[in-house]
Amino acid sequence: MSIALSGWEDTIVALATPPGIGALGIIRLSGTKSIHIINGLFPSKDLLKQSSHTLHVGYLKNDGKILDEVVVSVFKSPRSYTGEDIVEVSCHGSPFIQQQIIDACTQNGARVAKPGEFTQRAFLAGKLDLAQAEAVADLIASNTEASHKTAINNIRGGFSSSLKELREQLIKFSALIELELDFSQEDVEFADRTQLKSLVEGASHHTKQLLQSFQLGNVIKNGVSIAIIGKPNAGKSTLLNALLNEDRAIVSEIPGTTRDTIEEVINIDGILFRLIDTAGIRTHSTDIIESVGIAKSLEKMKQADFILYLFDVNETSPHELEKTIGEMQLQGINFLLTGNKVDLMNEAEARGNFSGIAGIIFISAKTTLHIEVLKERMVDMVLHDKVQGENVIVTNARHYHSLQEVYTSLNDVAAGLVNNIPGDLLAIDIRRCLHYLGTITGEVSNEDLLDYVFSKFCIGK
Repeated sequence: MSIALSGWEDTIVALATPPGIGALGIIRLSGTKSIHIINGLFPSKDLLKQSSHTLHVGYLKNDGKILDEVVVSVFKSPRSYTGEDIVEVSCHGSPFIQQQIIDACTQNGARVAKPGEFTQRAFLAGKLDLAQAEAVADLIASNTEASHKTAINNIRGGFSSSLKELREQLIKFSALIELELDFSQEDVEFADRTQLKSLVEGASHHTKQLLQSFQLGNVIKNGVSIAIIGKPNAGKSTLLNALLNEDRAIVSEIPGTTRDTIEEVINIDGILFRLIDTAGIRTHSTDIIESVGIAKSLEKMKQADFILYLFDVNETSPHELEKTIGEMQLQGINFLLTGNKVDLMNEAEARGNFSGIAGIIFISAKTTLHIEVLKERMVDMVLHDKVQGENVIVTNARHYHSLQEVYTSLNDVAAGLVNNIPGDLLAIDIRRCLHYLGTITGEVSNEDLLDYVFSKFCIGK
């Protein structure tokens, strides 16, 4: 897809590396005047005569003043990220030098780029579709192996390719049904309804899989929150320290030591877990500050993706634990049962005491016994039967909502085929399906949507 670059005749400039002091900084220009602008500041060589994808070392000068010794990279249209002429200037990482170069560029005809404007131009030039463009932002923000891998797959067109074939087939059927409308009085059918039914069934199944992958995609992109819940002195703060492998929370034998929630982030097998250490929950407390902490714990428990319920195997009876399990199930809470302090009791004895309750992980937070087993179970809680490997994973909320509309439209088409509704009504449902598929990849877009998508990018990308 290529969209005319109407209104994009100007040349933009921005710092492409993070602001601040560093060894190097990169300043990027894109547009018809980009090579001319830098050429006027680069007396060492005539850049207009140089080939694309070449590097050139020399001094940048403005009004006879040396700005810096730089490396200039030249990328000529259409073989560039944006499809336009691009110049990248690698300079020293002084914010003063970087600003001097940007000011020199703006004085000679460039303007400062808006957030995401380089990638927006790449989209408008047909270098990548909207889903791939959004994956660029995801790649920049990726902070785990899983989020990096997912973003790379989407930039390479994995998500877009999964939608392209469906869209093309639906367009074909839509055209045939539209053709039937032109011959409505002859009562002819150009579109094979049986084939269309098979296509819609397959498309519905595939769309449903994509929708189901969003839960995992959201975890990959944003992480998962786990509230460590339990009675006072169950060892919650000790467990937090054991998981983090550092003394983050204050540990004491005195019940009620934790008065406020403590949040930390840990990366386990490429998944970010936001661990929330909470105040111990007990029914009655005469300490006002502790009572506030308990209230916050209950609030965090409701907000968390799942609960790590920690109990002392020496102080908790099976009957008491079963009662707690029933209460959590009644509230629809996802939980992981963890029996702590097995170092104070024979582990086999502890397992025997709670043999009637399935799914308990027995640990000693103090001695870090079975902490790695607990981490593995935490990952399993997130990934157990969800999409993994090279399969397409939906990570974008906008894509998810569009896919919901696609799924609804496909179901309407399927129902229409079963009920033998007229072709004009089938065509409406198919067009609606095509519309929402198009909003994902950008075949159907508007200026407000594009402004929203690219405003979330960093300046310089």
